Amino acid sequence: MFTLYGIPNCNTVKKARDWLDANNIAYEFHDFKKQGIDETTLNQWLTQRPWEKLINRAGLTWRGLDDATKSCIIDNTSAIKLMQAKTSVIKRPVLVKNGKILCLGFDENLYKETCLS
Repeated sequence: MFTLYGIPNCNTVKKARDWLDANNIAYEFHDFKKQGIDETTLNQWLTQRPWEKLINRAGLTWRGLDDATKSCIIDNTSAIKLMQAKTSVIKRPVLVKNGKILCLGFDENLYKETCLS
């Protein structure tokens, strides 16, 4: 079963959920706002993708951080602390199956390749 990580009011997450629903693909939704994200999961993700890809530096949450905070994000440890404190900074949605990140963000073609094959 797939797990989709995100926040429900994010437009990109809504697109991913709508696509999964329209294609009758079963998934569990993990709401960052309600459930947070544990360090073990983030460490697992960071073995698959660099923190620079997991943190959405184009998003409002990142842009709202002061420069001192941004400059302190230099490695996995500091990135994990930030992602746990401000889950909205995580690029979303994150589509996972069996602990493996399949997609980061939503791209319909990539979802077709990943979920329908």
